[in-house]
Amino acid sequence: MAVVAGASIVPNLAQRIKNRPEPDPRALTVLVYNIPYARVTPRQTTLRDPTALRSTQPRLRIEPLDITLGLRKQACEAIKRAIMDMDIYGRTDDIRLDERQLSEDLGVSRTPIREALSVLEQEGFVRSIPRRGIHVVRKSKREIVEMITVWAAIESMAARLAAPIVTAADLTELRSYVEAFQDDPSGQIGEYSDANMQFHKAIIRLGGVDLMTALTDTLFIHMRAVRAVTMTQDNRARRSIADHRAIVAALADRDAGLAERLVREHTMGLAAHVEQFGDFLDAVEDTPTRTA
Repeated sequence: MAVVAGASIVPNLAQRIKNRPEPDPRALTVLVYNIPYARVTPRQTTLRDPTALRSTQPRLRIEPLDITLGLRKQACEAIKRAIMDMDIYGRTDDIRLDERQLSEDLGVSRTPIREALSVLEQEGFVRSIPRRGIHVVRKSKREIVEMITVWAAIESMAARLAAPIVTAADLTELRSYVEAFQDDPSGQIGEYSDANMQFHKAIIRLGGVDLMTALTDTLFIHMRAVRAVTMTQDNRARRSIADHRAIVAALADRDAGLAERLVREHTMGLAAHVEQFGDFLDAVEDTPTRTA
């Protein structure tokens, strides 16, 4: 039965295949183009395209180099030194800077002068007043006391840092600012005022922290001018010499705590003096160059 049944099935299957209609070529084309496929992508590796990586990084806003930078820097330093040498608190009238005169004095065009004055304005040395020009900035009594307080904090810390590392040459330098005037520099107030500031700047420098020096550079112009005036008051010059000798002795003994305390008390003594005798700082004419 199985053989008969199998014999009858095979001819029927062959007949069915024979009678199947030919496929339409257009249908084959459609079938071919509708075969689903998967996109093959390159395998990711740890290496990346440098140009693609750069495009994802934040870009610095860098200005082109300025070929006049050398003149501008020199002009800035020269004007700053000239301002520091002026007695800006010894007069009541406003101090105005003339661009044309500065250009003639420095032997350069007015362009680097303007650029230098712009830098000095950012640093707080001068202020530009519309239709009135560039004026030297002066501080009020309250501002001067605050500046002295900041100076005291920085210099006292510098003294603490300097004590363990001070050298014989450093001590010789500090003593030179003191011994040249004996016990009473009253007859040489101008010279001692300069030596006095060099003494305090040296202590800050000996602390070995460049940022301390940078921070006090802006304060220096006002501190120097105020000290030049106060040295003639209340016998401060004689007491200043004695304080400086004690500070040098503490540094020579490498007594960091004592050096720090003596410097702080010495400088804060100036703050107390300005509080008591510094009304002259508010006596200058009320101009926009004053800061409130």
